[in-house]
Amino acid sequence: MGDSAYSFSLTTFSRTGKLLQIEYALNAVANGRTALGICAKDGVVIATDKKLPSVLVDTAHVHKMETITPTTGFCYSGVGPDYRVLVKRARKSSQAYVRMYGDIEPISQLVKSTAGVMQEYTQRGGVRPFGVSLLVAGLDGDGRPGLYQVDPSGAYFGWKATAIGKNFVSAKSFLEKRYSDDMELEDAIHTALLTLREGFEGEMSADNIEVGIVKQDGKFQVLTPEQIQ
Repeated sequence: MGDSAYSFSLTTFSRTGKLLQIEYALNAVANGRTALGICAKDGVVIATDKKLPSVLVDTAHVHKMETITPTTGFCYSGVGPDYRVLVKRARKSSQAYVRMYGDIEPISQLVKSTAGVMQEYTQRGGVRPFGVSLLVAGLDGDGRPGLYQVDPSGAYFGWKATAIGKNFVSAKSFLEKRYSDDMELEDAIHTALLTLREGFEGEMSADNIEVGIVKQDGKFQVLTPEQIQ
């Protein structure tokens, strides 16, 4: 009996030690639009392709980047409705942290709680894994900028630079050649745009991408098309 016999069960490991529904969730991420992030010495930038299937869609109402706390933002690749659920959960978690401790939740705590939610959906019957990977940009408790990736399995990693979604392999290769430890935020924004353009289908413009930044001494903000230009 091969692995295919286990492909419809979330809670049963295959004979090779895999949970196949999680692998299928990762396939949904790999089919999504490209998103990438770069952690510079004075801030973090995350950028994503939000090209739409029809020119009739109003791009002003399509948001792939969301502010979670004043110093932290999310973007994703994969299934959009699943992303909305995680954004709502993360905002509730951050507000609970503020009520309890009277301070903004650090990015490391926010990532850990969000990864915990995603992991819960890999070990219970009657549910399925979230079909998204997240890129989380923000500041930690000591003010240091951080960039994290959270996968459908609930695994999370800190990165200097990374990419998810369609063409993530070539995007990561491009970032490996361009990244340096002493990179400043302005250089990181420029590199992020160059990386997106490498695998972009059609003409890239300020209206079909989104860019979010967090400075070491500031708040998370999504750049307007005018600022991107």
